[in-house]
Amino acid sequence: MKIKKIQNALSQQYAEREEVIEGLMVAMIARQHALLIGPPGTGKSAMVSDLTKRITGANYFQWLLTRFSTPEELFGPVSLKELEQGVYKRNTSGKLPMAHTSFLDEIFKANSAILNALLTLINERIFYNDGAPAQVPLMSLIGSSNEYPEEGEGLEALFDRFLLRFEVNYIGEDQSFVSMLKGSLPVPAEMNIEELFQLQFFSDTVVIPDEVFDALSKIRRELMDEGIRPSDRRFKQTLSVIRAKAVLAGRDKATLEDLMILKNSLWEKPEQQDKVMKIVRNYAQDAVKTRIQEIEAETAEIMKTLDQSSNSTDIAVESTKKLKSLVNELKKLQKDNPSRQEIESAIATVQGSLSGIASQVLGV
Repeated sequence: MKIKKIQNALSQQYAEREEVIEGLMVAMIARQHALLIGPPGTGKSAMVSDLTKRITGANYFQWLLTRFSTPEELFGPVSLKELEQGVYKRNTSGKLPMAHTSFLDEIFKANSAILNALLTLINERIFYNDGAPAQVPLMSLIGSSNEYPEEGEGLEALFDRFLLRFEVNYIGEDQSFVSMLKGSLPVPAEMNIEELFQLQFFSDTVVIPDEVFDALSKIRRELMDEGIRPSDRRFKQTLSVIRAKAVLAGRDKATLEDLMILKNSLWEKPEQQDKVMKIVRNYAQDAVKTRIQEIEAETAEIMKTLDQSSNSTDIAVESTKKLKSLVNELKKLQKDNPSRQEIESAIATVQGSLSGIASQVLGV
């Protein structure tokens, strides 16, 4: 997929930003908004700008907000021609109401003159121009800030509008730091807006199985036990990013693993992030896949032990018993999960090891 190529290109370009880049891709597909929190100089604006430039045909709006920013800067100046007719209407050409994607730096510096219009535009995709509501084409708005908003600033509603939230810190690993200093040539990868529309449409058709809904219910219950209470609306919205995560992985059905992205969605305060991550991770594990991986690892270890024993007959017999037991376990998993193709592949791997023992050691 082209969007996957864009994701890979950006991940090569921006060190230690893989999770954030994936989140931005998911936000685009899900038509949701994302927030980047981190100190200045971490490449937040460069990363978003690079991403949006790769979506050809999409209107893009970027602005740095200050305490003194005016509505004209975001929504356009009042049309003097219309004003002569007694109509207070803004010329929105090239401004936020005409954008498909947008990046607002230092978004929590939005003052009250901007805030209400911004909230409606972000949530309902509506902009009131001369009192008349107009639908806007906005798909995703990416906000960024050097710090979290403080309580009492009246920014709780704006903070809540961002379904995905990521902390962007300075590069940690020395090797990644050196790679950043050396730089690399940009990898060409792009898609047009029509192709993005198709992915968004496909995302709406992704199937969410009952096991994912059950996991969401259990996650909600555990969060409540910890005093963390995301709204029903936020839980409903998370379905869109679960579906988008599946699309990005090239699937038409969501899995438990897709839930992992919700660690960036379900916390209300920064100090809740660790608790949310632990709870989500507990339910975002595919038990069948994990067991298959364990069996494959056990098979490899059995064959390694056999090789180191100079093909001892006693060890070969014991290894055969263990492998047959693993095959039986896989067949039971296959019976309970008939649609899992990876089980058939694992059975073939273990049976191949059995055949190898029989032919090389036992002479069968």
